[in-house]
Amino acid sequence: MSVRRRHTLRALSVATAVVALAAGCSSANSGNKGGGGAGASGVLTLGKPDGPQTNNSNPFLATSAAATLGYRVMIYEPLAMPNEIRPSDKADPWLATAWDWEANFTKVTFTLDERAKWADGKALTAEDVAYTFELLKKHPALNKDGIPFDGIAVEGDKVVLTFKDSQFVNQNKITSTFVVPKHIWEKVDNPETWPNRTPVGSGPYKLKTFTPQTTTLSATPTYWKGETKVKKLRYTTYNDNSAATTALANGKLEWSFVFMPNYKQLYVAKDPKNHKLWFPSGLGIHGLWFNTARKPFDNPALRKAMAMVIDRKAIHVQAQATLYPEITSPTGIPLPAGKEFLAPEYKNATTAPDVDGAKAVLKDAGFKLSGGVLKDPSGKPVELTFTDPAGWNDYITGLSIIKDNIKQLGITAKVKTQTAEAWGNDVATGNFDATLHWTNSGATPYDMYQNIMDEAIYQPIGKSSQTGNFGRFKNPEATAALKEYANAADDTTRTKAMNTLQKIMVEQAPLIPTAAAPIGAEYSTKNWVGWPTEKDQYAAPQHTQPDALEVVLNLKPAK
Repeated sequence: MSVRRRHTLRALSVATAVVALAAGCSSANSGNKGGGGAGASGVLTLGKPDGPQTNNSNPFLATSAAATLGYRVMIYEPLAMPNEIRPSDKADPWLATAWDWEANFTKVTFTLDERAKWADGKALTAEDVAYTFELLKKHPALNKDGIPFDGIAVEGDKVVLTFKDSQFVNQNKITSTFVVPKHIWEKVDNPETWPNRTPVGSGPYKLKTFTPQTTTLSATPTYWKGETKVKKLRYTTYNDNSAATTALANGKLEWSFVFMPNYKQLYVAKDPKNHKLWFPSGLGIHGLWFNTARKPFDNPALRKAMAMVIDRKAIHVQAQATLYPEITSPTGIPLPAGKEFLAPEYKNATTAPDVDGAKAVLKDAGFKLSGGVLKDPSGKPVELTFTDPAGWNDYITGLSIIKDNIKQLGITAKVKTQTAEAWGNDVATGNFDATLHWTNSGATPYDMYQNIMDEAIYQPIGKSSQTGNFGRFKNPEATAALKEYANAADDTTRTKAMNTLQKIMVEQAPLIPTAAAPIGAEYSTKNWVGWPTEKDQYAAPQHTQPDALEVVLNLKPAK
C-alpha cells in the first residue's frame, strides 16, 4: 500500500476514498515506456501505486486523478502557501500578498497580487477569488474542510470573508484554498461532478495528455511568477508497491512515496549517491482506534492499560521499517513538529512500555487476571478482533505486534483482514472492535484531537460517520475543550484547552498513537537538485501535499 493521505471527506463515502487511496487495486499494465526523467530534457517523472485513473481534474474532489496523483497543485494555486511540516509558521504569500485577520478570527481580508493571471492569459481578479469561495459555500461536496462561510465580498482588489464563529483553527485551510477561474466555472451546470478534463489554472503547468496510466503536464511559458526550470511533469500510476519500487530503483521514477519494508536494499543501495528519502511528519498520526460504543472497550482503564504496554519502538522498526516518524509522546503529538504544544506535565513523558503499571491500572478498575486470562469487572474474558485491509503490510504487522504486547495483560486478540472497501464501510459505521487508521492533520494538534474525540461529529453505531470520531467516543469535557480551543480569543485560553485534550488522550486513550503520519517521499538527485531535506525544511517532500508546487519551483537541473 502506498503511504496513505489523510483527508476529511465530506459528502463522499469512506469506502470510495479508501479504494482510491489503496495501492494495487487494478491489474492494468502501468509500465512507463518513456524512460527516466532527465534534467537536460526538462522532464521530471513522478508516480504512485494507485492503479489506473479516470480522467478527472476537478481540484476540489478528493478522489479525482488530479488529487490522487497530486498534479492539481501544479495547475491550481492557493492564496497562501503553508509549509506542511511546519504548519504553525506563517504561510508564504502566493496569489495574495497579504491576509489580515481580525483579532477574534471572524473576518479576514485578502489583498491580491496584481501580477496573477490565468493560463489562458486573463487576469486573476478579486471576482475570481470571491466566486471560488461562493462555489464552496453553495456546494458542500466541494467544501472538503466544511468551512462555514458566511459573508463573501469584493472591495476593490481585496476580498473580505466573514464568519459567525472564530476560524482560528481553519486559517491555513482557508488561505490554502485552490482558486478557480470564474469565467470557466460559472458555465458548469454541476461542479460537484464535473470532471474538468481541460483544466485552466493560474499555476505554472497545463494538462498536456492523459491516459489511465500516464499523465503529462507541460510548463506554461507565460507563468506569472516567471519561467520554470522543469518543463514537463510526467505522472505514472503503478499497480502496486512492487512495481513502483522497481521503477524508483531503476531510475524511471524520480519522485514518489511508497512504503518499502527494506528501502535500504531495494532503493538506496541501487544508487547510493542519488537515491534519497526523507519522511518527516506533520501533526497527524496513525493509531489504534477503539470502538468505545462496544463493551468492554467503553472502559477507559482497559484502553489506557493497553496503551501502556504497546511497544512503539517495535512498530517503528518492524512494521514501518523506520520510514514513519516514531511516536515518543503518550499525548500522540508528533515531535518535533508539535513540541511547542506539549503540556508541561507531558514534556518528559515517554511511550516506553510499562507492563506492571498497566496491570495496576486494570486491578484498580476491577479487572482480574485469572489463569493467564484477563476478565472484565463482570467476569467476562477480554477478547477482541483487530481489522485492517489485506495487503496493508505495515498495518498488519503493527497489529501482530500489538496482539503480542497485550497478551502480557491476559488479553486474547485475533487479526482479521478485509478488502479496503469492506473495511472502509465498517470503520464508517462502527462495525469493529479496534483498527489501525490515520487521523486528520492541521496547523495545530486540534485537527488530530477533533478527529478523534469530538462528540459534535458523533454518529451512532450503524450510521456512517464521514468526518471522524470513528471510535464513537463520548466525553463532554473533550468536546467542550475542542470548542473552547476553536473559539478562544487568546493564547492562554487555547493553551488551557489544549492541555485538557492531552490529559484526556493520555488518561482515557480513545485512540492509541502508534506512529506519526509521514508526509515524506523518495526522490533522486541524479537529474534534479534542490529538494527539501532535514537541513532545508522549506516544504514537505511529498508530491501530493499543497506545498509540492514550491518544491518543483525550487528544482534545478543537476550539473
